[in-house]
Amino acid sequence: MAASLGRLYKFAVPAAVGVTLAQSALYDVKGGTRAVIFDRWSGVKETVVDEGTHFLVPWLQKAIIFDVRTKPRTIGTTTGSKDLQMVSLTLRVLHRPDVQALPKIYQNLGQDYDERVLPSIGNEVLKAIVAQFDAAELITQREAVSNRIRTDLLKRAKEFNIQLEDVSITHMTFGKEFTKAVEQKQIAQQDAERARFIVERAEQERQANVIRAEGEAESAETISKAIAKAGDGLIQIRKIEAAKEIAQTLAGNPNVSYLPGGGKGTNLLINPGRT
Repeated sequence: MAASLGRLYKFAVPAAVGVTLAQSALYDVKGGTRAVIFDRWSGVKETVVDEGTHFLVPWLQKAIIFDVRTKPRTIGTTTGSKDLQMVSLTLRVLHRPDVQALPKIYQNLGQDYDERVLPSIGNEVLKAIVAQFDAAELITQREAVSNRIRTDLLKRAKEFNIQLEDVSITHMTFGKEFTKAVEQKQIAQQDAERARFIVERAEQERQANVIRAEGEAESAETISKAIAKAGDGLIQIRKIEAAKEIAQTLAGNPNVSYLPGGGKGTNLLINPGRT
C-alpha cells in the first residue's frame, strides 16, 4: 500500500507541474481586443495576435492585451480668440488604435496611450485654431471651425498611430464681457428694428393721407365742373333731394305735421301739442 502511494505521488507531482505549465502557456484574446507579445530575449514582437486562444512560452513571454474598439473621449480647454475673447471649448473624440501599429504604440506610449496623447494634442489644436477666428466668427462659422479642428487633429493623431472616427464641438461658451456685449448688441438691433417700423408706418400713413387728399380734391373738382356745366338745374335737383329727405324724417314724428308750401317750395310745420 505504501509503495502504491509512493508511486502515485511520484507521478502526481510532475503531472501537476505539467498542467500548471500548460495553463500558463495558454492565453485568450477576447473579442474587440488584440495582443502584443513581449519576449524577455528579443523584446516586443512585431506580430499582432488576433482573437482566440494562443500559446506562449511561460516566463519567457508575456501577452499584453489592447482594446481596439472605438472609445469616446472628451477634451476641454479655455483659450483666447483672435480678438482676445476668452472661449471655453469642449471637444468629443471617438478614437481607436491603429491595430497594425500596436507593437510600436506599446513601445513608445504603453497601454494608456490615449491618456498620454489625446489631451495634449487636443489642447494644442484647439488653441491654434481658435486663435485664428474672432469670437463672433466662432459662432457664425462654427461648422468651418469644427472642420478645421477635425482636419488638424486627424493629422496630429496619425503621427501617434491613433485613428479618429469622429471629432465634434459639443460646447462653446464665452466670457461674461463678450456675452454682455452680445446681449447689448441684440437689444440695440431690436430698438433699431422697432424705430424703423415706426418710421415706415408713419410714411405709409402720410402716403395714405396724400392719396386721400388728392382723391377729395379730384372729387371736388369733378363736382365743380359738373355744376358749372349743368348750371342752376343741378343745384335745384340737390335742393329737391334734400327737401325729400327732410320730409321723410319729419313724417315719422307724430308730433309734427308737414304741409307743403306754395310754388316757392316753402314748408309749414305745425305742432299739435302746442296752442
